[in-house]
Amino acid sequence: MGRRFFPILAFGVLTFAIPLLILPSETGNVPLLPVGNLTQGMQEKSENPAKKQEQAKPAEEGKTENSEPYNTSNVIGLEDGGFDLLDNSTGKVIHVTAQEYVRGSLAAEMPPNFHPEALKAQAVAAHTYALYCKEHSQEEYDLEVDTENWKTYTTEELFRKRYGKLADAYWETIREAADEVKDLVLVYQQEPIIAAYHSMSSGITEDAENVWLAGKPYLVPVESPGDKLAPDYETQESFTADQVSQAVREAYPDIELDSDPSSWIQVVERSEGGYASAVQVGDLRIHGQELRTLLGLRSSNFQVEWKGGKFLFTVKGYGHGVGLSQYGADYMGRQGSTFDEILTHYYPGVTLAAISPI
Repeated sequence: MGRRFFPILAFGVLTFAIPLLILPSETGNVPLLPVGNLTQGMQEKSENPAKKQEQAKPAEEGKTENSEPYNTSNVIGLEDGGFDLLDNSTGKVIHVTAQEYVRGSLAAEMPPNFHPEALKAQAVAAHTYALYCKEHSQEEYDLEVDTENWKTYTTEELFRKRYGKLADAYWETIREAADEVKDLVLVYQQEPIIAAYHSMSSGITEDAENVWLAGKPYLVPVESPGDKLAPDYETQESFTADQVSQAVREAYPDIELDSDPSSWIQVVERSEGGYASAVQVGDLRIHGQELRTLLGLRSSNFQVEWKGGKFLFTVKGYGHGVGLSQYGADYMGRQGSTFDEILTHYYPGVTLAAISPI
């Protein structure tokens, strides 16, 4: 046992060398449905968003007392002339203005009836991340998106098609939140941060170092109690021994699994937030994020037991757990926190800066 340890070091290095890798596809990808009907993941084919939205009503909390423009004395000089996006839906590179990007990213990444302060926090995070990508990209484009599948960015046209008769009200909510903070970014040492975000944590966000083996002082664990109140915070998935064997052997053909499946999987190390950072699978030790990917689990915060001839995984949260929790942000907004308070909570040590064109 313990023959080899694969901590996905190459992935960790590439994550911070190539910014596009920092956000796995499910990151921020909460379904755009009414809060009470949210299920997790755009891959949920059993859900019918069009049918759900027919019964929905725009949130009553469309306005907040704190709706005045945010003022900051911190100014950062940046070229913010828009973004070149590789749209994986079409394979083409499209150019959008900064305003279009912030609106379209917010529309794709957070339900329009989340609290307005959470929407503004998400808009700032998305804008900041795009600027970071633009400054560090070595490609002919700044970052990758998938407009048709609502990953990272979508268009107003697709948004209106999805929401039908609710589109006018919902788009106005998105537009107001995005435009109010369109000139604000998060900076650390006067540089845009890697503004990672996810759907919901386990109740404590994760240290980036435990996910990508390359930490940042502002991507560290913080309390996020609202996540525990989110729909589908805790879920269960089961797998047969054959399913697990096939999944791990495809990735590691030489792995040795003995005849007793109950001994195949053991979590041997966890992070502060409870995420599995080291898992013994047969004679191989891998990172919890790797097993999560192999089995398609919602997060790497899981308990596993052999029960009734199957592996039963009890999973908490959704996403990698690093940075802003979207459900946590919504909860904080509903408790009275402003968008800047939400951001500085989830990214400790950062400051908000106004963009000044260079």
